[in-house]
Amino acid sequence: MSVRAFIWVGFFLCLSVQAQEQKYVSVKRNFKLMGAPFEITVVAQNEEIGYINIEEAAAEIKRIEKLISSWDPDSETSKINSSAGIQPVKVSIELYNLIDRSIQLSELTRGAFDITYASLDTLWNFQVSPLEVPGADAIAKALANTGYRHIELDPSQHTVFLKKRGMKISFGGIGKGYAADKAKALLVSKQVRAGMINAAGDITAWGTKATGEKWLIGVANPMGNGNLITWVPLLESSVSISGTHHRYLSRNGVRYTDILDPRTGYPASGISKVTVFGKMGEFCDALATAITVMGTEEGLAMVNQLGGAEVIIEDEDGSMVHSKGLLLGFQ
Repeated sequence: MSVRAFIWVGFFLCLSVQAQEQKYVSVKRNFKLMGAPFEITVVAQNEEIGYINIEEAAAEIKRIEKLISSWDPDSETSKINSSAGIQPVKVSIELYNLIDRSIQLSELTRGAFDITYASLDTLWNFQVSPLEVPGADAIAKALANTGYRHIELDPSQHTVFLKKRGMKISFGGIGKGYAADKAKALLVSKQVRAGMINAAGDITAWGTKATGEKWLIGVANPMGNGNLITWVPLLESSVSISGTHHRYLSRNGVRYTDILDPRTGYPASGISKVTVFGKMGEFCDALATAITVMGTEEGLAMVNQLGGAEVIIEDEDGSMVHSKGLLLGFQ
């Protein structure tokens, strides 16, 4: 082959490589979904495709909300609640499996995570200040209608039965993480190469930014001065942040957070912020809630034994600890 032929072959090869090097853009939109702020970011070939992908993700989250909402009287979850103590309710395989996994998480956390906590919700109204603290008798009565062991599942019929009248389930401690997982799975199935879904602190990410950089989560200084201690990369993984430092009311000098301990009926105390890293948003969401209830020592010990998850725990006094697998330079 002549030198001229080599030059032309090289020229066309360069054109071919350049054509294959598709430039990508990052597209982001904010929504209010499931009663909370959602931020959906995708990396796409152009803005038009990116916005279409984002709308598809938002539609999937709305579908999940319709499925698990305890406020929608027509949802499967509401039908389970309204039939408590009366009869089993046949549900979709998707909801059945979510409830089954929730029960397994309750077993893992010794009841610190429990979707039957919803029976306590009416006792504590954190929307009104000053907070009205319910009496011990009222809490004891509500506790009688809680407990994941009173959820009866029939795997052959895919039915769910709450054994006691007055029982209710709610997915407030797992629902947003699950919705983020499902939205991500939908986008991945549509060959969306990268993105991040932030469901009010329950975050899942895949791929890299349009620039090729990793998705990063900042770890804030517990002293609240706005500075960051370090950055943690999200590599095909999720993170859930459960904080009580901004969500509490005081009564007679006592600080009450809005995360309830389903075992006692009283608000959790001692922990200001929990950040859990793991593969799935659903798991991180539930674990962050549970650790807030369990406390620093028990929660840290559980994560160190688990595998597949890491945690940073910030106490109300400003101290911070983390699990063994995180190398953050403090303990």
